[in-house]
Amino acid sequence: MFRLINQTLVLLLVLILLGSAALWFLSGHSTLAFDPQPKALGTGTMVAVRLVNPHGVRRLSLLIEQNGATVATMDTRNAWNWLTFWRVHQDPEVRHFIAGQGVTSKLHEGKARLVLVSESNDLRAALDSVSTDVDVILKPPSVSADGFQHYINQGGSELVLLTPSGLWEDAGVRSGDTEYPSFPVPGNPNQRASLFAFPWDMPLDTQPIVFVQNAAGNLATATFSFKVFPKKFRSRDLAIDDQFLNKVVNQIDPGGTGDLLTRFLRINSQLRRENNKTLADLRKKTADHFLWTKPFLQLANSKVESEFADVRTYVYQGKKVDQQVHLGFDLAVVAHTPVVAANDGQVVWAAPLGIYGNCIVVDHGMGLQSIYGHLSEIAVKEGGAVKRGDVMGKSGSTGLAGGDHLHFSMQVNGVQVNPMEWWDEHWIHDHVRERLK
Repeated sequence: MFRLINQTLVLLLVLILLGSAALWFLSGHSTLAFDPQPKALGTGTMVAVRLVNPHGVRRLSLLIEQNGATVATMDTRNAWNWLTFWRVHQDPEVRHFIAGQGVTSKLHEGKARLVLVSESNDLRAALDSVSTDVDVILKPPSVSADGFQHYINQGGSELVLLTPSGLWEDAGVRSGDTEYPSFPVPGNPNQRASLFAFPWDMPLDTQPIVFVQNAAGNLATATFSFKVFPKKFRSRDLAIDDQFLNKVVNQIDPGGTGDLLTRFLRINSQLRRENNKTLADLRKKTADHFLWTKPFLQLANSKVESEFADVRTYVYQGKKVDQQVHLGFDLAVVAHTPVVAANDGQVVWAAPLGIYGNCIVVDHGMGLQSIYGHLSEIAVKEGGAVKRGDVMGKSGSTGLAGGDHLHFSMQVNGVQVNPMEWWDEHWIHDHVRERLK
């Protein structure tokens, strides 16, 4: 009897040991990485950490080490059940924390080390850490704007000068939801120039501001004097038929599925958004100074068929089927008219682009770019320099075009603006040249 009890106890002990060993074997370490790597900490700096552990973590601590002292700026704990942890599966995740908040009185400006420590949510409770050197920056930068009176056309562009001071990393203009970077002013190392847009559909009471921000996330802003002039944009009904649909749809989307109208609506909305995002992303390929000196050229002897911000209602078989905004000028002369560079610059796109057909984009510096669409031929290559008046291709009807013409538009930091200002030497003199003297 006692022998049987002893054997049972031994078997039970063996099962407990085997179970514990299995749970220990299922336990593991966490993989941690800052994403992105922080460079500085301020009074409250957002820090992102990529965390990989199939069981998750039950404790995370964010520490700041400076001059031999350690300050805990964040400590979180999660409940743990050792009986069920092995059934939990946690996908890789990115967690965000505020570093420096509430502990700045214990820090001073200078070098420090940011450390994140995790405890795995399993039997082993393994400790893992990731750390990086940072600069503690507690004083916010400051910024002031120029003293000019800024007259801004709805849908147009404007240039403002700003003077940042203190430790800073980014400076520019915020207009609506968009940030526009600033660039050095030639001959004045203390000033920056920011070219920004006032989009055609932005509320007229929107206040553009200049801003400056340091690597720690400390932000300062300032206002400047401005007045917005409202503009009335046209609304037009545009009749489309099966002949037009057959031409443009099968050219742009030759392998698409569905009837012609369904495919056209997808092209006119979804593909239009995708193409405009591609154009906007070209803002990253801009020079830090203007590459041009003379006013921009309009296609010579051209007839304006569509204007900037025309609201188009598409009518098919007597029914309104779609509405889009045309953010450029349609300029027509004769078929296959030579298309010239509107100004000096560098080609940053020379390839087909969906609704724009064969398309060229030229960068003119400081976020200013010109766009040429529907071309029948492209005679330049990406990366090449062009001069004002250089022939870059020929007009055509590629993409979402009913007939031969040039679609011409301009964008400032990826936001399309009215080109008429840039064709106007007087406007350029008052709003750009005089500011940069």
